[in-house]
Amino acid sequence: MASSSKRAANTRAIIDSAIRVLTIEAQGIINLTERIDENFVKLVEMIYKSRGRVIVAGIGKSGIIGRKIAATLNSTGTRSVFLHPVEAMHGDLGMVSKEDIFLALSNSGETDELNILLPSIRSAGCPIIAFTGKPRSTLALHSDLVIDVGVEAEACPMGLAPTASTTALLAMGDALAVVLINMRKFSQDDFKKFHPGGNLGQRLSYQAKDIMLTGTAIPRIYEGTDMETALEILNNGDLGVVMVLNSDDILTGIITDGDIRRMVISRQQVQGHPVESLMIRDPKHIDPASPLYEALNIMETHQITVLPVTEADGRLAGVVHLHDILGKGAVTFTGIH
Repeated sequence: MASSSKRAANTRAIIDSAIRVLTIEAQGIINLTERIDENFVKLVEMIYKSRGRVIVAGIGKSGIIGRKIAATLNSTGTRSVFLHPVEAMHGDLGMVSKEDIFLALSNSGETDELNILLPSIRSAGCPIIAFTGKPRSTLALHSDLVIDVGVEAEACPMGLAPTASTTALLAMGDALAVVLINMRKFSQDDFKKFHPGGNLGQRLSYQAKDIMLTGTAIPRIYEGTDMETALEILNNGDLGVVMVLNSDDILTGIITDGDIRRMVISRQQVQGHPVESLMIRDPKHIDPASPLYEALNIMETHQITVLPVTEADGRLAGVVHLHDILGKGAVTFTGIH
């Protein structure tokens, strides 16, 4: 019975401790709302009008948060780079120009490795912005703008490990990035451009017309062409296929490098024949509005890497390649040649 009571007490203590941490950190973020003032507005306008980059710098836990802020800015349309203060003193300071904006992160505002950079940043003509919990610190006094990200207490019971302070710093960085998204009218399409690798599931929801190759990128020949010409086009191309069209540009067949290999192995005569005598007729195809997951299913089922895209009347519109669906060289299916 005593053991059961002790277990229950330990469970309650763990839950209460976790709730305390989350409450302190949540309150720290909520308190930031009272500090969104004219300085924050000036910072947003400064970055929005800048032709340079936001250079984010910090040491330790602030440096880790700085990398995340820089990554978020980059992925949402604001050019940014993280600068490690120690590396800056050994040559990386050369990346700073007068068109950039220097965003310095330090809860105490007394980080020596960061503050020692300030005269050099100033001499480069780069404005200095401080994200700090101490508005009267050395960093703050040497900055053009100060954004107060201070918290009343750390969630760490000893008050030593940066916890609530780094959460507040991260939240202010997110606020900056999101406001800039709105200023730039950054859209979902813009976001996709900055995330071409993205999530496979998202890519598979695109349509064939969004990624298909078109025009001169498609190896093609017309019925009546000799196989020697087809082989030359096949050899010079990057897709390993040649599309065969009739005089109305309607797709009637396809020749692949795999087909040629099989013909050679079986000692079938290739030269001296028109392409229509050896091509694969009525190849698998999809229409331009088909989702890419449908194209992927066809490719996997039939063990092919290239799929023609045709209009309703059969005219060739484009070609979808497996690598363009999955990402260049990211994934391959066993058995595809």
